[in-house]
Amino acid sequence: MAALRYWMVSLPVQNSASSLWSRLQESISKRSFDTPLYRFNVPNLRVGTLDSLLSLSDDLLKSNSFIEGVSHKIRRQIEELEKASGVEGGALTVDGVPVETYLTRFVWDEAKYPTMSPLRETVDNIHVQIAKIEDDLKVRAAEYNTVRSQLNAINRKQTGSLAVRELSDLVKPEDIITSEHLVTLLAVVPKYSQKDWLSSYETLATYVVPRSSKKLHEDNEYALYTVTLFRRIADNFKTSAREKGFQIRDFEYSPEAHDDRKKELQKLMQDLENMRSSLLQWCYASYGEVFSSWMHFCAVRVFAESILRYGLPPSFLSAVLAPSPKAEKKVRAILSELCGDASNSLWASEDDASLAGLGGEADAYPYVSFTINII
Repeated sequence: MAALRYWMVSLPVQNSASSLWSRLQESISKRSFDTPLYRFNVPNLRVGTLDSLLSLSDDLLKSNSFIEGVSHKIRRQIEELEKASGVEGGALTVDGVPVETYLTRFVWDEAKYPTMSPLRETVDNIHVQIAKIEDDLKVRAAEYNTVRSQLNAINRKQTGSLAVRELSDLVKPEDIITSEHLVTLLAVVPKYSQKDWLSSYETLATYVVPRSSKKLHEDNEYALYTVTLFRRIADNFKTSAREKGFQIRDFEYSPEAHDDRKKELQKLMQDLENMRSSLLQWCYASYGEVFSSWMHFCAVRVFAESILRYGLPPSFLSAVLAPSPKAEKKVRAILSELCGDASNSLWASEDDASLAGLGGEADAYPYVSFTINII
């Protein structure tokens, strides 16, 4: 199973990167063999001035939170759409490559992000691109949710209690009498009051047709009855019925309106299915785009923080690890040892909880380190 949380680290190179990499591999395999370890290849980017690096470093954490947040939003939207469609969630990809593989075998895209561009320009380009995708997601999700809300409202009318639901599918033409003088009303009667209704409806107004009430439907709370009476006393009847706790529903039987509602429902269902499918495809593609940009951003971050930490010229080894919670302390110890820094003790903290509170960010350790939360 792929890890959901990775550490991205860089260690200072004293002799050669390949010998440091061998020592890291050897230490991990001996002391924490179940921790996945991968080389993370950061290209030789443009350093710029120390001031520009310091200024950029201040913004990197904030930018990372933003990019990570957008990637999680798209991922949640994908999960929701897959669940609604009843499709089994597949592996998320970047150009057909599973995201975990893309991360662990990262290759810088020179065509998209030229290595000679200033670091600030690269980070700003990534930020602008992600912000546009986030805006697109908001618009597309809002359109989808509007249609879904319309459909839910219709479904509530179809499936709610008799007090609120659509009645046209419960009433047949023969249940309704409509003439110049007579009219049939539909009464919603509380389930426990049916005897009271049957014994009293003929007396709620004058000119009620005797024995004209017929039960059409019953749910958990109410029963639906017809009653036929003279049109001119309909308002009086409604008032008397309401006083006794019986609701008279406004209803006009129209086969055309019923058919129109049915067509509208079918059209909305089809629209929603099309929009869901379209939004899901867009989310798959956009997640890949965001994830790719995020990994390029992480490469810039490792590079910038390594220069600030270890100095010039750039001489560091970057790697990605996925230790289990149990192995974290052991792996941290290995990484600290490999820094070969006599001042390591200055970085050690007796309060492990305080380190955890920093979320594994760079300043907590004698080497560059930050956490990537895939979910």
